Amino acid sequence: MAGRVEGKKALITGAAQGLGAAQAMMLAREGAKVLLGDINAEGAAEQAAKINAELGEGTAFAVKLDVTQEADWEAAMEVAKARLGGLSVLVNNAGVGVRGNIENCTLEEWKRGFAINVDSVFLGCQKAIPLMKDNQPGSIINISSIAGLIASDTMPGYNASKAAVWMLSKSVALYCAKMGWDIRSNSVHPTFIDTPILDGMVTSTGKPKDVIMDKLARQIPLKRVGHPDDIANGVLYLASDESRFMTGAELKLDGGISAM
Repeated sequence: MAGRVEGKKALITGAAQGLGAAQAMMLAREGAKVLLGDINAEGAAEQAAKINAELGEGTAFAVKLDVTQEADWEAAMEVAKARLGGLSVLVNNAGVGVRGNIENCTLEEWKRGFAINVDSVFLGCQKAIPLMKDNQPGSIINISSIAGLIASDTMPGYNASKAAVWMLSKSVALYCAKMGWDIRSNSVHPTFIDTPILDGMVTSTGKPKDVIMDKLARQIPLKRVGHPDDIANGVLYLASDESRFMTGAELKLDGGISAM
């Protein structure tokens, strides 16, 4: 039986670990060829090797990709042409937290957050659409956050950057539809997910991980922190033709937080 994304050609950013690695593996298992992009080129190559070991050589490839650099995006598109034969799915997954409240967040940290969280999505969409026009139907999937929809007094930089991803996704969706292209654009909004990024946050508290995870879980109606596959399943749906009528929308994978 064919996979849900059989024949798709996907580029996933921030794919050396965490959410991006899980997304790449799931898309590959469901029939896509995948290109893993990350500033950590060695980590991306290791994840691609894991996919190929399970699914066969030629399923996954890796490319060094600093998502804030236009030249890196252009080079990644050339690799997509050469290795995948084009591009039909783009997952803008790379992102970082932005520390500090409105009084102590530095301008440097604010700019870094927007460069990685927002500039990367702008560049990715701009550089990928020309390839996707030749590989329709296409799907752009931008990983935002529930923090892009619900504000906190402690993270204005993160709130603002992830909200920008949400609205940029809609603008891209409307543009592609207006141009008559079968290229969709949607955003995904996770809550706390058990990834290395969350591990870093736990370490900064100086408290045991199980204590912090329990505290986070209590904030979520489903009473658990998410698993990377919880988000990868949503990405799989958006990458597949099952979601052909969904564009300019937001997929909340937040355990019910936004319903409160």
